[in-house]
Amino acid sequence: MKKEVQTILDQIRPSLQADGGDAELVDVDDQGVVKLRLKGACAGCPMAQMTLKQGIERIMKEKIPQVTKVESV
Repeated sequence: MKKEVQTILDQIRPSLQADGGDAELVDVDDQGVVKLRLKGACAGCPMAQMTLKQGIERIMKEKIPQVTKVESV
């Protein structure tokens, strides 16, 4: 599943980079929890958690049903 998650993240990444941010895949555990490290502008942005939950997490869950949640580490 980690490869699938990385593929989806690679598709999302240009949108993050357009705003000066980025995200790096850290891990995907057996419970379907995706752990990302937010970088660049995303790291200090007050809207980062909303982007993570309503953007990245929503897309990941749509594309990969095994994903249960996305966390920032």
